[in-house]
Amino acid sequence: MEITWLGHSAVKIKGSKTVFIDPFMTGNPCCPTSPEEIREADIIVVTHHHGDHLGDAFALARKTGAVLVAIHEIAVDAQAEGIAAEGMNIGGTVEVKGVKVHMVVAHHSAEKGNATGVVVEMDGKRLYHAGDTGLTYDMKLVAEFFHPDLSFIPIGDRYTMGIASAVKAVEFVKSRRVIPVHYDTFPIVRADPQEFKRKVGSLAEVIILKPGETFKL
Repeated sequence: MEITWLGHSAVKIKGSKTVFIDPFMTGNPCCPTSPEEIREADIIVVTHHHGDHLGDAFALARKTGAVLVAIHEIAVDAQAEGIAAEGMNIGGTVEVKGVKVHMVVAHHSAEKGNATGVVVEMDGKRLYHAGDTGLTYDMKLVAEFFHPDLSFIPIGDRYTMGIASAVKAVEFVKSRRVIPVHYDTFPIVRADPQEFKRKVGSLAEVIILKPGETFKL
């Protein structure tokens, strides 16, 4: 399985299927690619209705024929535009093309519906994307229920957890590998991933990627 960070919270997961989470490309100064360059997508997952997460999800779904998976209100909007979409809500699971998406709690705002985190289950691996969130004890349930192989944790502060809270989140989630996200896109969310890595210490392997870099899981 190949995991590519596209900057901010956007990630591409390529295994037996190609999954994008929060594909914010247009307007993302860190993103090394554009929707026009994307040739393939099977599933597009959106954690919540903010522009830097919804991003290019609708355009990408139209172009590739991918199924959009998101909270009910986003899915309804997508379906109204003729996009194949699966709506869901926190606590639920949907399966699309053999890939399971579990929707979990996030503490954050959203323009429509609620902010969420997701666990994507594919090819025997479980990947937790926390979305935008503050620190919450619900992360302990993510550990207990899903035992993630890898987690995407925001560290940029102000709109999400900062480094101190993100380190505690790593302790709660208990995944062996962590990729920090949602930082350095704009000056207002500047953070030092090396500091995060030092403070995580032996709790997990912290994988620091540059936008466009890929990690093989």
